[in-house]
Amino acid sequence: MAEEQVLVVETKLVETQGLFHGLQFDVKRYIDTLFVKSALRFMPRSQAENDPTYKQLIPYVLMTHNGSVLSYVRGKRAGETRLVSKRSIGIGGHINPADDAPLFGEPYATYLAAVEREIKEEVDVQANYTDRVVALLNDDTNEVGKVHLGIVHLWNLDAPAVTRREQMITQLEFIPIPKLREMRETMETWSALCLDGIEKMQAQ
Repeated sequence: MAEEQVLVVETKLVETQGLFHGLQFDVKRYIDTLFVKSALRFMPRSQAENDPTYKQLIPYVLMTHNGSVLSYVRGKRAGETRLVSKRSIGIGGHINPADDAPLFGEPYATYLAAVEREIKEEVDVQANYTDRVVALLNDDTNEVGKVHLGIVHLWNLDAPAVTRREQMITQLEFIPIPKLREMRETMETWSALCLDGIEKMQAQ
């Protein structure tokens, strides 16, 4: 079976716009730099997971409705074993070559279409929604974070109608933000960082 190929950019390209920790709300500057054909490439996942000179681009979609955020716990079938049993408020994953035909005719539009497909693999959204990219996310304090760059999307749903497709998603429910804050210590790092910045994201 062929090894999974994942979309990456060179870390030094991110550094040209300023490497940051946590959330970066100046989205357009980074998007304009990263989403050009010359910057994007696919790499075997086993290589990318152990090479911090590259960042895997990961869409991280937050789904909100009426003051609550969709949350779940990663089960034992999670592809990223380092995040098993952690609570999350982000849905998304790697961008693979199957998401791209031909190779990034218009890179950002192709990426957005890939995000839609990735989300549909994990959950079934039976609601209308708006989709905005509200932040970038970087955390070099742990081994997972060093090789990933999150692109945070905010989906505002008109109904709390989402069900799981992936087996690794457990305890899926919309939870009010104050209650999520009480659960912060159980969250994966990216979700905790997003929770800290959720009001700023919603206000944009």
